[in-house]
Amino acid sequence: MCHSSRAPTTVPRSSPEPCVTERTRHKQSVRKAFDRAAESYDSAAAVQREICHRLAALSSAQRPATPVRRVLDAGCGTGYGLHLLAGEYPDAELIALDFAPAMLARVTSAAEGHRAIVPLCADLEALPLASGAIDAIWSSLALQWCDPSLTLAELARVLRPGGIAWIATLGPRTLWELREAFATVDQAEHVIRFHPAEQWIEHARRAGFSLRSQDQRPAFALAADLRSLLRDIKAIGAHHVGEERRRQPLGRAAWRALEACYEAHRRDDGMFPATYDLILLALKKPETAND
Repeated sequence: MCHSSRAPTTVPRSSPEPCVTERTRHKQSVRKAFDRAAESYDSAAAVQREICHRLAALSSAQRPATPVRRVLDAGCGTGYGLHLLAGEYPDAELIALDFAPAMLARVTSAAEGHRAIVPLCADLEALPLASGAIDAIWSSLALQWCDPSLTLAELARVLRPGGIAWIATLGPRTLWELREAFATVDQAEHVIRFHPAEQWIEHARRAGFSLRSQDQRPAFALAADLRSLLRDIKAIGAHHVGEERRRQPLGRAAWRALEACYEAHRRDDGMFPATYDLILLALKKPETAND
């Protein structure tokens, strides 16, 4: 893992012995996918920006009761959320954390003029941050790639008592239209299945959080045709994450079957949708056992 020496809140963490496990391969796959997508991400991330604004509305409604001096953007991508955080907390230090170095490299101009942006390349499941060092945590569409138990425990550890975590993640009906369509052409698992909201809330409770707010309403990526829709999903790095082998391209007959199935989902305005099963959570780290 790489990390920035500029982050005053970082502390040494022990590293496990090298071991190529299924989890390690998954992490390597995620990092490679988003590194490759760094240049194309912003041009195709309309739904991701919409979700950032929904998360910003939640964060405005669920503010910490005490001053916010340091905010962690956990999974910052190219930095769109940092722009929103800089406007909301102009005097706070913003820690821009991402697992993919190429994504993090594009962050510096996201909140240009903000006095304190600290880039940090690190794993959300093993944060190189001191316990209780963070006043608030923002995470938009990053936690779904992680182990919920490990990640929420780490977020709770680095958050100070009374701090708030605002989280946007994805549920199991994400891209269900694609899953349904691909099932007509082969038996492969083309779409990753994410955890339901109930599991996220239970893992948050076990990590020591109390639930302040929950919302689950879908967001939609839209395109004029299926090829454009799939191209946009590929451009943001979310395609085929976790695969151990590269699939062969679909043949013409399979592609026609895929298009025919997806045609049933065409909206009245002529656009093809792809559902993002959005889960929004506001979690508080209690100040006392009774909070």
